[in-house]
Parts: sequence; C-alpha cells; structure tokens
Amino acid sequence: MTAQIIDGKAIAAELRAEVARGVEALVSGGGPRPGLATVLVGDNPASQTYVRMKQKACAEAGIESFGHTLPADASQEEVENLVRELNADPKVHGILVQLPLPAGLDEEAVLKAIDLEKDVDGFHPLNIGRLAQKGREPLFVPCTPAGCMLLLEKAGAQLEGARAVVLGRSNIVGMPMALLLVKANATVTICHSRTKDLPAVVREADVVIAAIGRPKMVKGDWVKPGAYVIDVGVNRVEDPTAKRGYRLVGDVDFEAAREVAGAITPVPGGVGPMTIAMLLRNTLRAAQRAAA
Repeated sequence: MTAQIIDGKAIAAELRAEVARGVEALVSGGGPRPGLATVLVGDNPASQTYVRMKQKACAEAGIESFGHTLPADASQEEVENLVRELNADPKVHGILVQLPLPAGLDEEAVLKAIDLEKDVDGFHPLNIGRLAQKGREPLFVPCTPAGCMLLLEKAGAQLEGARAVVLGRSNIVGMPMALLLVKANATVTICHSRTKDLPAVVREADVVIAAIGRPKMVKGDWVKPGAYVIDVGVNRVEDPTAKRGYRLVGDVDFEAAREVAGAITPVPGGVGPMTIAMLLRNTLRAAQRAAA
C-alpha cells in the first residue's frame, strides 16, 4: 500500500486564489484593501526569507504589505511602540511579528501588545486562551496548525473519535495543533522528549502530526497502517549531490512511511505553503471584520 500524497502546494494555491477573489470583492464593494504589516527584529536570515515570502504572497493576492525592520538590539519599548503605532493605523488590518525575537525581548509582552482584531498570526494570549476553552472561539487561529487541519480535511480524514498524536509541544505548532484536534473531537496525545516508548505511542495513532525539528525521526515502522501523517518539520541535511549542498527533509522518514500510511504530506510541498495561505486568509478576514 502506497500512501496518498497530500499536495499542500496545490491546496494552498486554491486557497490563495480564493483569497485574491475575496480581496477584489471587498475592494469593489467599497471596502478597504487588506493590509498586512510585518515586524522583523534583527537579521536572522531564515526570518528575512519568511518575511520576503509573505510580502510576495500578499502582492499576488492583492493585499498591501508594510515591512518594518528593527535592529537586533532594539529595546522592548521600541518594539512595543511600533506595534502600538500599527494598531492605530487604519490601513493595517493584520500585524505579524516574526518569531523568534532576539534574546532579551519579552515575546509574550510583544504579542499581547497586538490589537486582538489584528492578530492574524493567532498568537495573542487571549486568542490562544479562547482556543483552549470549550464553547469559546478565537478570532484567529495560528496559521500552521490551521493549515494542517485543512490538509487533513482535504485528504478526507475523519477526526471525530480518531486517536491523534502530536509530536512536539511548541507554542507555534504543537500546543495549538493539539487544541484544534481536541475541538474536532479527536482523542489527543501530546508527545515530547520525556515521552516513554515513543514508537509504541505513535503506532496507536490514526493521525500523526510531527513537529519536533529532528530529521526523519519518525520511522516507517512507527506508523499505523492507513494513518494520516502530517509532517511539519523542515530540516536541512547535507547532500553533496544537491545544488546547494543540502536538501530539505521532514521529521518523518517519508520514503518508509509512505509505504504504510494512508495519506502523508511531503517535505517540501506539504505544510509549508499552507502557512502563508492561511495568513492571507486571516488578513482578508481581519479587513472584512473592519469593514463590517
């Protein structure tokens, strides 16, 4: 049995086209053109790349983007003041503070400073708190976990009553992912570095979300036959035959797992494209809320 490949690139392209149509409908109906402000602190090359990709995606969807860069030694006050200025700017409907922030900055205080109505990354403590509570709905859901949920839906996963295992407990992916699966009525186990007999726990799962940042850690024989496997990991491994001297692999041993799983995301081309597509969708929703 060879798994169905969940094509995140194609699903993200559909979503981005849908967002572009939504933007034009909003503008032609007299509403504002959605605007996304990015805040980059420091000169982390990966963060710079992500911000450029987000700005390019905005342009393609008809969303205005406003880039703001602060030096790595910017003070807490400078970062929070910039966020407050963006909160007050009516042209800005979404604010994205690129994480991680340089050491010494209070990440939670910066995220808390973002206006809840502009928290398109979904990381404001109130939005996360609402996600964790029964009967409460966040205004926005973190983009990567939301993208993973859409991939599962498109692949036909039945989450109600399913056993789901989330590998990793980060604030950005693991924890919100687990909360979304609970909301979908799955029975969820969160695994981490202290989990005993990890392979045995993963083998019980109908749905596996791997978000640990360790190349090919999840082996093929860890996967339950027919399981849905969503690989969030993006890891560089040396490869002298590759043009750049390295290639990207996920947290799952893809070649082995695809022979057992029912459906699986590749790396690259799986979860990655979904994160930006969900960000665009959240930004459009923020503009629509502002116009209502």
